[in-house]
Amino acid sequence: MAIEIRKVESRKDLKRFVEFHYDLYQGNEYDVPTLFSDDMTTLDKKKNAAFDFCEADYFMAFQDGKLVGRVAAIINHKANEKWQRKSVRFGWIDFIDNLEVSRALLNAVETYGREHGMEEMIGPLGFTDFDPEGMLIEGFEELGTMATIYNFPYYPKHMEQLGFVKDNDYVEFKIFVPKEVPEKMVRISEMIMNRYNLRVRKLTKKEIFEEGMGHQIFALINDTFKDLYGFSELSERQVDQYVKMYFPYADLNLIPIVEDWSTEEHKLVGVGITIPSLSRALQKCRRGRLLPFGWWHVLRALKMHKTNIVDLEMIGVLPEYRSKGVNALMFYDLIPWYNKYGIEWGESQVEMETNENVQGQWSYFHTEHHKRRRCFKKELGVRN
Repeated sequence: MAIEIRKVESRKDLKRFVEFHYDLYQGNEYDVPTLFSDDMTTLDKKKNAAFDFCEADYFMAFQDGKLVGRVAAIINHKANEKWQRKSVRFGWIDFIDNLEVSRALLNAVETYGREHGMEEMIGPLGFTDFDPEGMLIEGFEELGTMATIYNFPYYPKHMEQLGFVKDNDYVEFKIFVPKEVPEKMVRISEMIMNRYNLRVRKLTKKEIFEEGMGHQIFALINDTFKDLYGFSELSERQVDQYVKMYFPYADLNLIPIVEDWSTEEHKLVGVGITIPSLSRALQKCRRGRLLPFGWWHVLRALKMHKTNIVDLEMIGVLPEYRSKGVNALMFYDLIPWYNKYGIEWGESQVEMETNENVQGQWSYFHTEHHKRRRCFKKELGVRN
């Protein structure tokens, strides 16, 4: 049967777009579904602050009246200007194992890109780096995370058949938590604190929400990641959204900051945002809903630490401090907390395969490279 592409035109359409993933991956033991409310907010052009500099349309594929695929076509004008590219991104892509379905979806993105003067298609990417990115190409039998995409093994095969090539690869590691802080890390951390007058501490909710530290953290993140693949600096409105999204329920014992006390203002130079893994909890949220009982599973993971995994969401260090061992200082603080909470290993999240500095921070630990994901690209030339 012919494939029919329909653009999302209403909130009812958007709900159907979001819920397709739950249908396609129902019962999959590795997929971690996103919260329905989070996706609805992210994709809402009136609510997501990224639409200050992005534009997008969403498409669904139907075969014989049945929904069989979805994709978002996104243009991030800020990133395109910064990186001097004319790219249309594809994200939120899911499809059944039918090449004609994936072809029709990506052709819709291509048409959208051409209509907006774009010259290439890249993805999977979201609006910004805070959205899931990269298609899984290795590690299909590993548990996914809240911050990353899980996909079936046939996805990358379709991409290659449709003429897409590698643009960027990310690697992910299991980081095993030692029973005590390694002696070498203790020595180095104490030397760092003495030599550079650096201090590691925890924030209070008052500092984050009333005294501006939440905004300072994201300003540091902007400085840390500004030169990485596809990154576009967060706007003030985005920062407002993320502070309200990430910090209200955070366990601040797992979010150390590092300050330079040789400066009058005790300059913020590093932050480690880590959270108990919500992967198993989210799998128990029926179709991505917190109600009626999903909230309990999430609360158990966040507040009662009913998980042995921690997600290392983001380790940010100002460029001029990276050679001073700030990363080690944060884990010098975190390891005792991980042990107290019964954490056995951490997920590194996505790291560019070429970023040896980031991967070098795991030298104190036993690690296992267990996933790889890819951003594909294709020139907007002849269709396959």
